[in-house]
Amino acid sequence: MSSSSCVAHVALLPSAGMGHLTPFLRLAAMLCHHHCHVTLITPKPTVSNAESNLLSKFFSAFPQVNQLNLHLLPSSHTANADPFFLQFDAIRRSCHLLHPLLSSLSPPLRHLSMSSFVYDMTLISPVLPVATAIGVPHYILFTSSASMFCFYSYFPKAAESTFDGDGIDIPGFSSVSKSSLPPQLLDRDGIYRKLFLEDSPKVTKLHGVFLNTFEEVESKTLKALNAGEVVKDMPPVHALGPFVPCYEFEGLGERGESLKWLDKQPNGSVIYVCFGSRIALKSNQIREIGDGLVRSGFRFLWVVKGNKVDKEDEEKGLEGVLGIELAERITKDNKGLVVKEWVDQRQILDHSAVGGFFSHCGWNSVIEAAFYGVPILGWPLLGDQKINAEFVVSNGGFGIWKKDWGWEGERLVRGEEIGDAIKELMRNESLITKAEEVKMAARKAIGVGGGSEINLQKITEQWKKSQ
Repeated sequence: MSSSSCVAHVALLPSAGMGHLTPFLRLAAMLCHHHCHVTLITPKPTVSNAESNLLSKFFSAFPQVNQLNLHLLPSSHTANADPFFLQFDAIRRSCHLLHPLLSSLSPPLRHLSMSSFVYDMTLISPVLPVATAIGVPHYILFTSSASMFCFYSYFPKAAESTFDGDGIDIPGFSSVSKSSLPPQLLDRDGIYRKLFLEDSPKVTKLHGVFLNTFEEVESKTLKALNAGEVVKDMPPVHALGPFVPCYEFEGLGERGESLKWLDKQPNGSVIYVCFGSRIALKSNQIREIGDGLVRSGFRFLWVVKGNKVDKEDEEKGLEGVLGIELAERITKDNKGLVVKEWVDQRQILDHSAVGGFFSHCGWNSVIEAAFYGVPILGWPLLGDQKINAEFVVSNGGFGIWKKDWGWEGERLVRGEEIGDAIKELMRNESLITKAEEVKMAARKAIGVGGGSEINLQKITEQWKKSQ
């Protein structure tokens, strides 16, 4: 049978949290648009309402996608209070259930053999034996930058040192300073360090790695990875991004309070403030941010998060998070809007009124800002976010990062500092110009004849030929 008449059947398995689920769903939509049949394995129960709602919207928009529920075993880390870590651990512990689950596919899928299996970067060790037993090409979706993947894949070698020096020199890439290393990895007995050391050496056993990035901004890094300069025998690393927010399930919907407020603001006058779905800042830091926003004199749209999980967050009102005094200052100033509910970040960043983004530099947020051409004021809070912030400043060149603010919780960053940084971002014309250049490069990458579009086309054609 010719490849043109075959259909590739791809199974996808995301991990915990919106930061991992969202890129998987966007990749699934891209594969559907490339005429692949998709099976999405959904770990149940989800951690948050946001995840459940997004999944419901996705399956309504793509009824052709087959859904398999992976019913999770309890986490083994019951003393850990972090609900996202507990979910992540539960998924890892439940991966042995995948083989019978995939074997239970009902007709006609039973007769449409799987062409490939794509799973989350955090699941390599538990999924690898299952993927090998199934006997199909298997890949990870690495939900961060190519720069972070360099660090991740080189980490076992770097871990032989004690990190007493200035940082880690990665062959073919660059140096990662000690201050930019995720603090959890500096703890020799820490669970995250152990998981990195367990999973990272196994990347060479994969058939490939998918990244939500594009050649124009990470070409040097991608070249070093694919040349085997970072890790010998590295499988192909494919830049497929930027993963475009998908109208079908993330779509336009109702224009909520945030968008209606933005409609009334002048072009480029608003700084959008959001630190992602994962972290809840301490109340004293939240109030300093609010003070800084008022001090800056710029209009702002601020998404406040008071708890780690949205189910818990509903229990505390806005004044309970901001404090009465700050809430009154913001109301009196009448230049800002503060919301606590989940917002459509795609529509906000795409709005003409938004001229800057005060962000934690989670990779999804960085790549969305790049796609919409919005300059970033970065304040990394945990994990890969300092490495992502370095990308924004150096590779992308469309943002600023106040390194002396440190990680979240290292010190209280005062409102005066925050206000000055916002002024610096919003008044910098060169950042606006650079952000527009990055936007054009991002759209070229996924357009007809663009590097990322060609990469995805080649991969899907290869899968079809294997049918």
